[in-house]
Amino acid sequence: MTLQVSIMTPDRLFFNDQAEEIVLPSNTGQMGVLTNHAPLMTALDIGVMLIRKGTEWTSVALMGGFALVQQNQVTVLVNEAESPETVNAEEAEKACSEATQKWSQANGQKQRVEANLALKRARARYQLVKKN
Repeated sequence: MTLQVSIMTPDRLFFNDQAEEIVLPSNTGQMGVLTNHAPLMTALDIGVMLIRKGTEWTSVALMGGFALVQQNQVTVLVNEAESPETVNAEEAEKACSEATQKWSQANGQKQRVEANLALKRARARYQLVKKN
């Protein structure tokens, strides 16, 4: 038995396929989902979602949203999703470095919050394409 996984953004159906296992970037940490998982709804943080089909893993950068798990169906509603093919590795690394620098120089509550969100987005995109 497998999971039916759908990832939806406001403008399109980003991903719709079967999977044996997924790992979601929830607000409380990474959360794995296998077949026959208990029903749940969770908020998603900005981060990388992993999808296993057979022995192959696929990564998708999610930019916050929600996930609903019920009866071996996983519906992921996100603000934005990106696949590794759409991200330039050099640009992602540069953006991550710049976001880290801005975050370390942020002054005041508003600047820190904005810098933190930019850093999370840049890290997710970089993790999507970095070589291990």
